[in-house]
Formats: sequence, C-alpha cells, structure tokens
Amino acid sequence: MKFGLPLFGVSPRFYGDIASAAEDNGFESVWMPEHLIFPEEIPPTYLYSDSGYPPVSPDTPLFDVWVVLAYIAHATSTIRLATNVYVLPLRHPVEVARSVVTLDRLSNGRVTMGVGVGWLEEEFDVVGRGFHDRGKRADAMIPLIRSLWTDDVIAVHNEHFDFGPVKFQPKPRHRHIPIEVGGVSKPALRRAGRLGDGWIEIGSADLDDVSAKLDLIMAERADAGRADEPFEVTLGGSHAGDLDAIRRAEDIGATRLIVAPMGAAGASVDGIVDFIKRFADDVISAVG
Repeated sequence: MKFGLPLFGVSPRFYGDIASAAEDNGFESVWMPEHLIFPEEIPPTYLYSDSGYPPVSPDTPLFDVWVVLAYIAHATSTIRLATNVYVLPLRHPVEVARSVVTLDRLSNGRVTMGVGVGWLEEEFDVVGRGFHDRGKRADAMIPLIRSLWTDDVIAVHNEHFDFGPVKFQPKPRHRHIPIEVGGVSKPALRRAGRLGDGWIEIGSADLDDVSAKLDLIMAERADAGRADEPFEVTLGGSHAGDLDAIRRAEDIGATRLIVAPMGAAGASVDGIVDFIKRFADDVISAVG
C-alpha cells in the first residue's frame, strides 16, 4: 500500500517543507486540488456533500498546480507530484500536455496527473468552454494528450479538436505519465476503466460501495482489452481509520490511500509534520 498526502489548505510557503517531510517519512506522493476560477456565489451543485456545497468558498485562494508542483519538485527528489483533480475539459489538450511534460522533465519523471471533468458549470462559462459535453471532450482529450507525449507526428480531426500535423517535444522522461481518473458517476467509472491508468475515489459510503464501483471499472477495463495493464486505485483517508481498515482496502484492490490530519486545512505546519511522523511510525512501518 502506498500513501499520499493532500496539500489542501496548506500555506504555499510551507509546501516544500511539508512535502520534504512526507518524502523523508515514507509517503509516496503529495496531492494538489485544482480549480481555475470561482463565481461570486458557489451554487449547491457539489456532488460529494449532503448540502451540495463544497469545502471551499469563493474567497479560497487558487494556485496554478503545475507551478506549485514544480516548486515542490525542486524541494524534493523522489516523492510523486499529483493532482486531485485537475479539471481537464476546461483546457485545450496541447496546453495541458505542455504544462505536464514540463513538470515531468523538471521532476525527472515524478508526475501523476489526476483528472476529472468538473462539477461547477459557472467555471466553464467564464472561459467559454461547454459544460454539458465536457465528458465527451475529456474522453477525446486523454488519448490525444498521450499521443502528443508519444507520437512523432500528431494530427487530429474530430468534433472536438482539429489541428495538425504537428510535432511535440520534448517527450516525457519515461515515455509515460500516468493519467488517473477521478469521480464516482457511471461515466467517470467507465472513463477510468477504459482510458485511465488509475481511479481516484471520493465520497464512497464504505468499502462495499468502493468494491461495487471497482467491479464496474474492472469490467470496463476487460471490455477495452486493458485488464493486464498497470492500474492504481486511490482511496480517500476515510477508508484508513486503522490498520484493519487499510488491510481491507488493500484486499478489495486499493493501491494507495490519501491521508491527512483531521482539520488539516487549519493545521499548523508543525502539526502537519507531527502527523506525518506519527503516521509513518504507526502505519507506514506496520503496513510495510
């Protein structure tokens, strides 16, 4: 089992120190959330809370995740740099591929791109991107981004994108950057199975709920002929209550848990570093 640390709510001046502490204590990855812009009032359309409101406000500071992760890359040497999740269909695939491959090269191949299709329609309105076809656009973007990262000459002519032939350099350090898909709707689960290198879970009621969703994902992987390819299953910290829960999560197929101290958004840097060290001693060392 691998363990990731979210950096939501942490002051940017402490990103490097906290990521370095996580790396030194056996965490495999750090994870940054992502939004581009908020409306003056956020509507209750968030999918993962009973109220419909997200755990942010319109005044929550937003940072460019690729700049932030490049800063963290400079402060670390082995920990993976990940997004949970990057709102993919807000952007053009070429600009996404360019930002991510830049971080990949600066970090010596340590990037995991966690992507989702977003839930905030007003965010799409601001940049003039379609909201109701965002899933289909994301489905077209994932293989196209991989093509930019691997193929010598790239051309695409479909209902969503029309350009090429073009050349794209440099390629990723290891010729492959994992793209893991977040979400719990049936389209998101199908997307994870058919197109993703992994699935990022959020908001599942319990491990039985997670297992049922994984069954759908794995069926899609089999249908797409991808059953033998590597695949990460990333669960939230609510499924890591104790060592028994972690082992149960591993038994159903989880490969990574993202864990944080309670109230991390308001925690001091010393409190977060203390949590990292205690978790390493109590859990990471025991799980092995």
